[in-house]
Amino acid sequence: MTTPLAYQTGFGNEYATEAVPGALPQGRNSPQRAPLDLYPELISGTAFTAPRHENRRTWLYRRQPSVVAGRYQPYSQSSWQTGGDRSVALPPEPLRWHPMPMDAAEQVDFIDGMQTLAANGDAEAQTGIGALVYIAGRSMERRALVNSDGEMLFVPQQGRIVLTTEMGVLEVKPGEIALVPRGVVFKVGLPDGVSRGYACENYGAQFRLPELGPIGSNGLANARDFQAPVAAYEKEEGGYELVKKAGGRFWRAPTSHSPFNVVAWHGNLAPVKYDTAHFMTIGSISFDHPDPSIFTVLTSPSDTPGTANCDFVIFPPRWLVMEDTFRPPWYHRNLMSEFMGLVYGEYDAKPGGFKPGGASLHNCMVPHGPDEEAFDKASNADLKPQKLDNTLAFMFESRYRFLPTAWALSSNSLDQDYADCWAGLKDQFRK
Repeated sequence: MTTPLAYQTGFGNEYATEAVPGALPQGRNSPQRAPLDLYPELISGTAFTAPRHENRRTWLYRRQPSVVAGRYQPYSQSSWQTGGDRSVALPPEPLRWHPMPMDAAEQVDFIDGMQTLAANGDAEAQTGIGALVYIAGRSMERRALVNSDGEMLFVPQQGRIVLTTEMGVLEVKPGEIALVPRGVVFKVGLPDGVSRGYACENYGAQFRLPELGPIGSNGLANARDFQAPVAAYEKEEGGYELVKKAGGRFWRAPTSHSPFNVVAWHGNLAPVKYDTAHFMTIGSISFDHPDPSIFTVLTSPSDTPGTANCDFVIFPPRWLVMEDTFRPPWYHRNLMSEFMGLVYGEYDAKPGGFKPGGASLHNCMVPHGPDEEAFDKASNADLKPQKLDNTLAFMFESRYRFLPTAWALSSNSLDQDYADCWAGLKDQFRK
């Protein structure tokens, strides 16, 4: 039986942790000689002059600094693409993908198993996001990844992932999410074998908890329910292959040692995980269907207040009690573009065609809403209190239009008949 991992709690805290007592210096960050002759190293997730409440940085105390590595050589990972390809002529219509097949993933690790479905913005300009799926069956053993283009949000759909990071270890199961900051080295273990999930590569402002406004001081995702790792360094000797993503390209370099050699650290830039079962859902207890913004877990703001670079939104189990109300989401056209995935269960607006492991894309001003089956059922339902249970859908919502990759548009998983789910919605006007 394995020992459960230990965690620190909170989001954006000033964490302090040491794997060996006395490894953290006291009263200063970079003494002339650090305790235990460790190397102090600062990782800054924001500019030095960012406002104090937004500033993110962490001091690492490690056995060897990150500069100890070989020369980088190009590495090929053509399926992990960065930013929107403006040459794609995308019709303004809804798109949907069936679950991506997992039968060819046994010998592929997390790096090579990444596929970009759609992206927008520009990593060099630090705007936009990429929406990806991963399908992999081999753990990263003596191999590590560092992403300089953006922070990574992971949404496992099938199988756990174990994230070994410079700051420690996170185990993340379906129903949980994990966030790894830009520039933090990590590797992914797959204890359940072949695994599948979603990822958001955020090129823009760091994810943070949304403001609560009239909701008050409590609700949605509470900071205390996020968990950060405790310091843990690898004791095994031997080299690593370090793969770095920078400027949309991939590079690799050999190291003679493990990059997971941080014995102690303190700061507020850290990987975290969160169990969506702890999300405090807000809803209507009278009539009408509130805007889906009440389901926001994390937000990456843009330079326009209230218009996000990316909102990460979930649709978890919840009660529906509204009177005289069509309870599924209404038909709508949005300024924001929506990439949606389903972790498990059934999505109430698409009970038949949207399956766990699949995805849909509704770009800016593209009409969408309940399919014919959902509309008929909800229009005639007995409006007694109803519990939506055993369901978890999510959305990466962005102010920028998503552009699918050539792979996504040519994939056998692309649902060529998606629009048919609305074809039976007839003119019911009664004069």
